[in-house]
Amino acid sequence: MSFRALWIVTHDKGENASVRFSRRFATVEYRAKKLGGSLYVAMPDDSTVLRHLLTELGLSDPHKPFVRLRDDCRRCPKTPVFELRVGPDQEVLWPVVVITHGSLIVACLGLVDVPQEPRPPLANVRSVSQAITFLTGLQNFLLGSGGKLDNEVLASRLAALPCVLLQVCPFGTPLDVPSIKAPTTSSVPIPAGNQKQPAWKTGFHRGRAVVNTALTETVRSMQYGDPSKQDTWDVYGTVMCKCEVEGVLPDVTVTLTLPPNGSPLQDILVHHCVTSLDSSILTASSVDNDSSSFSGPYKFPFSPPLEPFRLCGYTSQVPVPPILGSYQLKEEQKHLLVSVTLKLHESVKNSFEYCEAHLPFFNRPQMGSVDVKVSCGHVDPSKEKNLLVWVLGQKFPKSREVSMEGRISFSGPAAGPTDLICTDLTAYVKLHFKVPDTTLSGCCVDQHSVQVYSSTKPKIITSRELQSEDYLIWNSTSTAPVCQLLL
Repeated sequence: MSFRALWIVTHDKGENASVRFSRRFATVEYRAKKLGGSLYVAMPDDSTVLRHLLTELGLSDPHKPFVRLRDDCRRCPKTPVFELRVGPDQEVLWPVVVITHGSLIVACLGLVDVPQEPRPPLANVRSVSQAITFLTGLQNFLLGSGGKLDNEVLASRLAALPCVLLQVCPFGTPLDVPSIKAPTTSSVPIPAGNQKQPAWKTGFHRGRAVVNTALTETVRSMQYGDPSKQDTWDVYGTVMCKCEVEGVLPDVTVTLTLPPNGSPLQDILVHHCVTSLDSSILTASSVDNDSSSFSGPYKFPFSPPLEPFRLCGYTSQVPVPPILGSYQLKEEQKHLLVSVTLKLHESVKNSFEYCEAHLPFFNRPQMGSVDVKVSCGHVDPSKEKNLLVWVLGQKFPKSREVSMEGRISFSGPAAGPTDLICTDLTAYVKLHFKVPDTTLSGCCVDQHSVQVYSSTKPKIITSRELQSEDYLIWNSTSTAPVCQLLL
């Protein structure tokens, strides 16, 4: 496996994007030219790569949600592997592997050592899977121990990156290690003992033992307010771990538990470091919909890597979505009459980190007058974007129900944003919320059952949260696209 080029990009919600670091490997490029022959595509400059990369990721020009080269139905996207069409004749750079984390993007162009025409299946391109592993390690290195993008940490890591790449990726060919670590890691001597340091683990931890687990459940929903259309919702969870434990191959066990009436976890996928697992855990599938599925506790014994990793992922079938909504939009001359009602389900904790309802309006002139009243929170209109942001705050009232009523005119001098689906009165409310210290399924990491076989007593840190993604409530007075949510 070798890389023709490597890029690190940062952006601010799709804007002010810049290439913070790039590296091209001349020796690999020479091999690519020899292997490609007449099909060889020369590497464009960084600005061209950045422009096409942002387009493929949907981060450029949000007012044009449809781009023919990217969204044509004849194309079958296979993320995180992309193709970039560059040059006047739309020459193709492939495979470009991209991994994103918030406003950080890491990408590389791999060298394909098999004929590209006809294009080989991704399963036969060894450099793709190895590139994903390499970029994941690079991402962890750039984010630091906190797992979140910090400008100071990023600047210091970018300054050290040329020296790091000389050690772990000489001449564009990564060494056989799963992740990039700081240069000082390799200078730590291997501890004495009978256990042999595995090739995939380039160092080990010294100091106080800490096991940090973070469980995040994400809920998606499509609600129509129409008896002829069935509302849909789904929930999926991930458990992230960061284990700082002494020893060459330390043993850690993390246990997930459910409340007595909780729905069993399904479609469970685990990290390759998990050493053993009950077969009934892996066979529970949402497709089978078997009520006799294994209901826990779910024990995951593993020997952790040094970097943060995703211990497992799962789905869960919950009986109701956390927030039920109703949206009605009617047109009266040049005005729109807006009515929104949101009801927080009684089983959900009434304590938000944030909760907002976004009401976009497409294919209309810019907003003019906005006269709306809300029973809770406040409304921030963005007339340039034809968007109402209803900030609900951190709590619903005791009734757990909030409403918005109002009238909006569209008399601005310029045209607002466009959308191919939201024509006429087809519109939606999109909810953005996060609820700390709760999950819809009731799943949690049992802090007292976390077992660490170490010479020192570890510090156990656990957290959980519920967040929304693609949580849409469609206008019930007009047509709406009906789709089945798929994980």
